[in-house]
Amino acid sequence: MAKPIFVLNGPTLNMLGTREPEIYGTQTLADIEAMVRDRAASCDLTIDFRQSSSEGQLVDWILEARDKACGIILNGAAYTHTSVALADAISASELPVVEVHISNIFKREDFRHHSYVSPVSLGVICGLGPIGYLLAVEALKSHLDG
Repeated sequence: MAKPIFVLNGPTLNMLGTREPEIYGTQTLADIEAMVRDRAASCDLTIDFRQSSSEGQLVDWILEARDKACGIILNGAAYTHTSVALADAISASELPVVEVHISNIFKREDFRHHSYVSPVSLGVICGLGPIGYLLAVEALKSHLDG
């Protein structure tokens, strides 16, 4: 069996659907997971979908992915803008990573305009809502197929 794509979600994403719906919409993380599973299946891929509010847990999962996954979709949420540890883990994983943000981080507060994750990622998708996760699956599929 082929290795899955790890879909890793950072802090407060477990609150989707209720937290600031004017920014993040009304879909829950479970809704997004179901959409991503369907899209991955249509691309002959599997996913391992996880969420943690702990930076250390996200780092551990990225490093775990090095041996257990073929790529990573990462919505690091606020850690995107603060975590050198996430960037270092991504580099160490040697895997293709697509950074995803539901909101357009460039239309928000200035501190959100910088990402430690972007320079070590294959690409970045932001501002398109949950569909960004689906586009990330397709981007990884295309990359993995060469």
